[in-house]
Amino acid sequence: MKRLLLSIHDVGPRFEEEVDRLVAHVAAHVQPAALAMLVVPDHWGAHPIGGNPCFARRLRQWADAGVTMFAHGWFHKDMATHDDRLSRFKARHMTAGEGEFLGLGAQEAAQRMADSRALIEDIIGRPVAGFIAPAWLYGAPALGALRESGFALAEDHMKVWHAPTGRVLARGPVVTWASRSPARIASSLLAARLLPPLLARTPVARVAVHPGDAHRPALLASIDRTLARLRRTHAPARYGDLLAA
Repeated sequence: MKRLLLSIHDVGPRFEEEVDRLVAHVAAHVQPAALAMLVVPDHWGAHPIGGNPCFARRLRQWADAGVTMFAHGWFHKDMATHDDRLSRFKARHMTAGEGEFLGLGAQEAAQRMADSRALIEDIIGRPVAGFIAPAWLYGAPALGALRESGFALAEDHMKVWHAPTGRVLARGPVVTWASRSPARIASSLLAARLLPPLLARTPVARVAVHPGDAHRPALLASIDRTLARLRRTHAPARYGDLLAA
C-alpha cells in the first residue's frame, strides 16, 4: 500500500488561528487520525505553550483525536553563529532565520530535544512520534544528539529515518509551500505541480503545510490540488506506520 503523510508545521500559540484553518482545510482529504502536527514549545521565545493551559488543552484534544505529535525544536529560531560556509549558505538561503538546530552544539541540541519531548508528552499524555528540526535543517552535532535522544522517527527534506539506527524508512522530496515572497510563492506553486506525478510512483509521498499558507488563497488551492492528486495513488497514513512496515 502506498502511503500519504500529511503534516502541519509550527504548531503553537503563535499560530493557533492558522492551524485551525489548516486543519479545517485539509479535512476533506485527511482525517485527524492520519494527520501529524509539529509542535514548537516556545516560538521565537515569545509564545510558550508552558503556562498556557488553553492551548495545552487544545493540543491534548488533537492528540486524543488521533493526531500524531512531533517535537519541532524549542524556539524554532536560529540563534547560532555559523562558522562554515555551507551552514551560512543554508541559514541564509534555505530558511529565514528558522534553522534552530543547524548550528547548535551537541549538548545544547540534546537538552532542547529532551525539554521539548518532556513538555509535549506531559501535555498530551502519550509519547511523541519523533523529532523534526525546524526548517528540516540539522547540523552534525544535532544529528549525533538525535541518535542518542530516544526519539523513534526523524525527517528532513528528502527522507524519513529511524533516529537511533539511521535506517531510512521513506525517500523522496516533501511537497511544501513558501509564503514569504512572491518569488517563493511562485516557485513553490511550480514545484507543487511538478512533484505529485513523480511521487505517484513512490511508496511514500509527504506533504507539509505551514501557518503562512493559511493566508494565501493560491497556496490553499494548490494544497487542495496536490492532496487530491496524491490521493489517487496513496492512502492517508500515520508516520508510525513506517515503523510497523
